[in-house]
Parts: sequence; C-alpha cells; structure tokens
Amino acid sequence: MRTVVKHRTVGEVMTSEVVHAHPGTSFKELARLLASHHIGGLPVVDDDDKVMGVVSQTDLTRRQAACGRTGSGRDRLLRALSRIAHTHPTAIPALTAGGLMSSPAVTVHPEQRVVDAARIMERRHIDRLPVVDEEDRLIGITTRRDLLRVFLRTDEEIREDVAGALCLPRPTHDADGLRIDVRDGIVTIEGAAGPETSTAALTRAAWRVDGVIGVVNRLRADRRDVSPVPRIEA
Repeated sequence: MRTVVKHRTVGEVMTSEVVHAHPGTSFKELARLLASHHIGGLPVVDDDDKVMGVVSQTDLTRRQAACGRTGSGRDRLLRALSRIAHTHPTAIPALTAGGLMSSPAVTVHPEQRVVDAARIMERRHIDRLPVVDEEDRLIGITTRRDLLRVFLRTDEEIREDVAGALCLPRPTHDADGLRIDVRDGIVTIEGAAGPETSTAALTRAAWRVDGVIGVVNRLRADRRDVSPVPRIEA
C-alpha cells in the first residue's frame, strides 16, 4: 500500500486573528499597535479588507531615526516604538500607514504549501506574509516563526514521510536496495537503484517532504538486470 505524504499548508499554520491597519492609520497608532501586540509588522487593508501593503517595525524606526532617534535589535525596537506611542502627536512625523507601507504586499493563499511560503520569505527577504482568499481579502497572517514550527520535526517523522514518498515499506530497513537515514533534517539515500529507477526522481521526491533541509544522494545504478552485450567472434 502506498503512503500518501501530507504537505502542511499555510492555512494550517497561519494566525487568523490579524492586527491590521488602514491607509489613514496614524504613525502614533501604528507604533502603539506594534508595541502593544509585540509584533514586527502588520498588513494595511482598504475598506473591503483587501491587502494594500505591509508596515514593519523598521519602517517606523527608520522614519523616527531621521528625526534624531535610533535603535537596533528587537528589544530596542520595541522600546523605541513604545516611546513613540507615548510621545505627544506634535513631536512625531505626520505620516500615515499609507505613506509608510511597503506596497504592493507579497501575499499567499491558505492552500499553498508551507515550504513554498518559506521560500518566498527567503527570496523576498521578508518576515511575514498576509494570507488572502481568492478575492485578495485578508484572512490571516503567517510569520517565519509559524513556518519554523513545521520544520522542527523529528528525524523519525521525516524518515517515515520520505519512505512513503519513495514508496518504501519500512523507513528503517533496506527495501528495493535502498536505505534512508535522516539526521537533523538532512536525508541521505544510499543503495542500489534498480535499472528502471531514476535517481534524480528519488532525490526530488525526498526534497518535497516537509522538514527536509538537505538531501545527500549516495545512490548507485543497479546493473544486475541488464543483459550483457553479446561478444562477436571474429
């Protein structure tokens, strides 16, 4: 019986209750939201809940630094935001979320795989992704921390899923000339692949398993079933 490997989706790990802002939300209110909820950023939505952009801690502190205040590190950023939130309105920049946000926002859909969302974050150098429905309305948010939970799987769990992806009956025993070993998320596949088996296809199948961070291919071609070329006598 073939084991079906279930890939975790964004919808399974996202946070549904999202702290968000509107384009007219003031600089001071943005600072208060980020500081009070201890978050690194939030989406900006229009009146129809469609995502327009994202405002982060660094967007606010960078603007404040231009006015003579600086800060670095998560704790210092939060303290800086807290100070901004309690500063008299006349002493802070007269900006709104619409003027500070990064736009257009990079978003994902709930049915997308967690591994794909992680790759988007890495490629775009961002820490959070608003999750939207088919009409681009905000329904959740996912962060690097949310995605990291998926990759904090035990080696045994990963081994079982890799064995299923490669259609092996037992991940800890030799099967069809193959053996799987997983250490710290790195999968090693070794043994003899049959003449009808593509080693590249096996490697790709292992890479698609959630939690896999590397694949070492130690496969060798199995020539046992290949008939010898007949010798032609002169």
